Amino acid sequence: MSGHQYFDDSSSAPSSPELQSTGSSSSLSSLQSQASPISPPLDNAVADSFVFAFDIDGVLVRGGKAIPEAIEAMKVLDGQNEYGVAIPHIFLTNGGGKTEEERCRDLSKQLERDIKVGQFICGHTPMREMAETYGTVLVIGGEGEKCRQVAEGYGFKDVVTPGDIIKHDAATTPFRKLTEQEHANSRERDFSEVTIDAVFVFADSRDWAGDIQIMLDVAMSKGGRLGTRSETCDEGPPFYFSHNDVVWSAAHEHVRLGMGALRRMFEVTFKDLTGGQGKLNTHAFGKPQVSTFEFASRLMTQWRNTEHGLVAPPSTVYFVGDTPESDIRGTNAVNEKADNDWYSILVKTGVYQEGTEPAYKPRVTVNNVLDAVNHGLHREMKKKGMTGLKQALLKTSEVTDHARSILDDECGIMV
Repeated sequence: MSGHQYFDDSSSAPSSPELQSTGSSSSLSSLQSQASPISPPLDNAVADSFVFAFDIDGVLVRGGKAIPEAIEAMKVLDGQNEYGVAIPHIFLTNGGGKTEEERCRDLSKQLERDIKVGQFICGHTPMREMAETYGTVLVIGGEGEKCRQVAEGYGFKDVVTPGDIIKHDAATTPFRKLTEQEHANSRERDFSEVTIDAVFVFADSRDWAGDIQIMLDVAMSKGGRLGTRSETCDEGPPFYFSHNDVVWSAAHEHVRLGMGALRRMFEVTFKDLTGGQGKLNTHAFGKPQVSTFEFASRLMTQWRNTEHGLVAPPSTVYFVGDTPESDIRGTNAVNEKADNDWYSILVKTGVYQEGTEPAYKPRVTVNNVLDAVNHGLHREMKKKGMTGLKQALLKTSEVTDHARSILDDECGIMV
């Protein structure tokens, strides 16, 4: 599949951001709620000069089931490798629609290991930093009430869903009727008294027609008041999308449409309805936005410190993904401005198709995530002069001061 078949953020409406940092200097305190308690010391040495970050769908999981090599790759990261070195790692997915805790439980079952909240980022996780910015927000996507629960868990004070709006006025979406359960879960609101300050698309929509209709109503309103229409169609609140992937790797043999397609349909329809005269204020989080990778870097700093006692930043961050237009593009973009080396690895188990030329070039392309982990591990060991140094020294219970000095200073390994 060629690169032009994916939505390029740079070709969207003028109000859509490019791949850039938000300029935010958010402190690590914003991540404290995600950090886990310090785990018992590992039996293995811990690599302190490099780390791994992983996309999930198409890299570790496909169709809700673990890719076989992913389970083996996790074992390698835990220290079951020829060097006996455990490697710190986090997970960075554009997926969402559930709390980080629930996503970690799901991934733990799939990968047959314990995944902790402190090493996990959903597409909407960075949005938690905006909870104090807006009062009333409309949250789109996901199953049932889960996205409302996520938003409220982040600290958003007043969360509205499409179900609330449809319950207030069933004529809002002619082709969608609430089920009994949806009607019961939706909240009674008098929307003549409600001003929507911002719209957050937390997860993929389960009803594109209905959700786009409501998003358009809000975008064309006077300052976020439903039922009103702006004469200039430039008074609507900002819209935030948790990611911008047009397609993603699911259980089907071919890729499926994702949130980027919803965003594109929304923007194009708005342009058609306003004759090109209206103005949207839309933003994307998730990959490939540099701000999301910077958030991931802050999370990694916190995780390495609480879990492994490491303070100095890693020299190399290996990012493993399956989508050139988000995973590889974002990794390469953050590498241009980061102080350390962000090394992009593309796997062939997801969106990428054999024989195609990706629009955004990875540093290396491998068959699967196990190959990716081994590639990074062997590259680091070779780079640090570890080729001939085997487990005998690393796994010795009584490591001499001299050996410890060699491992620490020359090989980037803390024993």
